[in-house]
Amino acid sequence: MGYPPQQPPYGQQPPPYGQQPPPYGQQPPPYGQQPPPYQPQQAGYAPQQGGYAAPPTNITTYNPSTLPDNDNINAYAFSVSLNGQWFIQKGKMIAYYGQIKFEALSAGPLDALVAGHFHSPLYAHDWVVAQGQGKLLLGDRGFDLNSYDLEDGNLTIRAGNLLAFEPGLTLKQSIIPGFLTLLGTGKFIAASNGPVHFVEPPIRVDPQALLGWADTPSPCHHYDHSYMRGVLGAARMMFGVGGSSGEEHQFDFTGTGTVLMQSSEVVADTGAMVREIESQVGMLGISGLTRLNQVISARIASEQQR
Repeated sequence: MGYPPQQPPYGQQPPPYGQQPPPYGQQPPPYGQQPPPYQPQQAGYAPQQGGYAAPPTNITTYNPSTLPDNDNINAYAFSVSLNGQWFIQKGKMIAYYGQIKFEALSAGPLDALVAGHFHSPLYAHDWVVAQGQGKLLLGDRGFDLNSYDLEDGNLTIRAGNLLAFEPGLTLKQSIIPGFLTLLGTGKFIAASNGPVHFVEPPIRVDPQALLGWADTPSPCHHYDHSYMRGVLGAARMMFGVGGSSGEEHQFDFTGTGTVLMQSSEVVADTGAMVREIESQVGMLGISGLTRLNQVISARIASEQQR
């Protein structure tokens, strides 16, 4: 069943014979002017506004010859020009070019290298030796990466943030749990959550923002007793619940040297701290083990209620 043709509004000329009137709500062209040709559109297709967007042309594609030598590719990836051996933390290699193999520190041929440059049995399981020739690409959780050169230096760094170091450096376990010390001359690569800031002592630093320190004595623990006397501090001392904050507890640095801080309080979750605690359990008696069990049980119950 058809419908009668639509009549133009009063005072307007009807379209020429055989030409469709404009769609409803659209003004017809001025009298005597031809309307634009009809352009059908496919169902569901919406034309882009402002024209066709060309793909970006500033993308850099790398190959072994264009990758930088022992330098950052960008803020989040680092290119090592390997010609020999490097110590690499497990899980930090993202790609490589060339003939490179990775050996556990327990491998027999590496005994002399490990005996001379890696003195931390607690962390030995977390590291391998990369050896060969090629370009080794490193990354870590999208964190910022930076390389540092030590010249007969002494630098302590958070264990989870140390990615790699040259065998010219010697690694030792720090007396501060969760940190490693590098001695000697060579390059190392470290990650940080945000840019790294270098500050001079005396200063007190939130433990979670602390990245490391160089040529300065190991820090002391500082506790804010006015905070500890508050409700949250009392609950921590009595029941072992609640987390420690930077307002309650800081690392206190004195003397000369340099302290390295990251730009946030986000710390890598590694199993190193658990192994640190486990290594001390053997020195506890029945009363100490009972107390430790109570504290751990209370902490687990607190975390489960979050």
